[in-house]
Amino acid sequence: MPGAEQPATAEGEQLQGQPAPEVVDERTTEEKQKVAEDPAASDDTVVLPVEKGAAVLDSDKDADNAGGNRAREARRKQREELRAKEETVAPPTDDASAQAAIPVEVREEIPQKIEAVLKEEGERVEEAPAFAVPETTNIVNNTVINNTVINNTTVNNTTENNVTEVQVVEQVDDRVILGVGDRIFVRGDDRPRLRQNSEESYYDNLSGGRVRETIVRPGGYQIVTVYNRYGDILTRTRVDRDGNEYVMMYTPEYEEDRPAIVDVGYDLPPMRLGIPVDEYIVDVAEDPDRDYYEFLSEPPVEQVERVYTIDEVRNSARLRDKVRRIDLDTIHFATGSAEVSMTQAKTLRGVADAMNKVLEKDPGETFFIEGHTDAVGADRSNLVLSDERAESVAVLLTEVYGVPAENLVTQGYGERFLKISTREAEQENRRVTIRRVTPLVRPVAQR
Repeated sequence: MPGAEQPATAEGEQLQGQPAPEVVDERTTEEKQKVAEDPAASDDTVVLPVEKGAAVLDSDKDADNAGGNRAREARRKQREELRAKEETVAPPTDDASAQAAIPVEVREEIPQKIEAVLKEEGERVEEAPAFAVPETTNIVNNTVINNTVINNTTVNNTTENNVTEVQVVEQVDDRVILGVGDRIFVRGDDRPRLRQNSEESYYDNLSGGRVRETIVRPGGYQIVTVYNRYGDILTRTRVDRDGNEYVMMYTPEYEEDRPAIVDVGYDLPPMRLGIPVDEYIVDVAEDPDRDYYEFLSEPPVEQVERVYTIDEVRNSARLRDKVRRIDLDTIHFATGSAEVSMTQAKTLRGVADAMNKVLEKDPGETFFIEGHTDAVGADRSNLVLSDERAESVAVLLTEVYGVPAENLVTQGYGERFLKISTREAEQENRRVTIRRVTPLVRPVAQR
């Protein structure tokens, strides 16, 4: 495995991502700042108003990477068209109003009371089963078809969703690097982290290729997770020793014949950010006195069309853009390292305390932890490194601050979502981000 965030060599690198098209942004810093203060008043791509600041929304970063200025202009026109049609709405005021747009027929399919899959008979297995590798996806990256940039971008309301074969590029410990076209991404396995400090864990094979994992925690409570055959989480529930159940993730059954990995962002128009950037992103280093509990309790910034699986959230920048984020920029990762020193770990106390306060109110909340690298080094190495960084922060939050492991989901994105647009070494890009994704992955009625 090449050294992460080290100068890359072309030898041996397969499926290396192509350089992103150059984006030339001729706006002044003052003009960028004005848009950042009131994004709803502009149809332009919102960027961080700093030197070489990248797009604020990760779905806009994807579009920039795929089509450069051409894609950026296409998205501006789409936002302009949406504004003309008055198809923009005010940001939701709470999680319930964020899910208010879910169609009635979809709501009716959700049980009034979602219960852990405890009673279903299964076949006990001795070891944690290995999941199948996904074979197909609708993700097509860095491609222009009929003058339509299709990476999270629809032009003239047309979308090209080709089903593409997934290739296994490399296995690195418990992580698999997969290739789709010229994009590569990493799939990790959270199960070892969740089993840490448990009293016991066991697995049952269920019908339809599903697997039920039961983890028994000290104190007698259980974490029950049902996976599909690819390891995607279908449901996760916490059951306390008195039998009370707290749903963390639940998604109604989806079509069996759809691709194994899906970016549902293809079906959504470009997002219009309706709140100031400083209410959408918190940089811990710049705002250490922020009320993180209040921030983490804020609802999504736009409507949620349906309840999604956590793996759909993993695979779609467009979905993740719906919820606010905290950038843990007090953690300064050394080049090529995922280690967090105890000195830096102490800077997370405020965020960790806020997360625990959120969980005291609702033990079923889910936090999504993203790892990122700068653009120095080989894509494969950076993907693995970013996933390790996300895992390091998750382990720290659990072992040092007591945030339950089951409420944390991790994913690494390598250099795909740079905060500062540079191919050079950049500390700001070596970061970890936290989002509260509960309203994306669980019906509000189950709180």
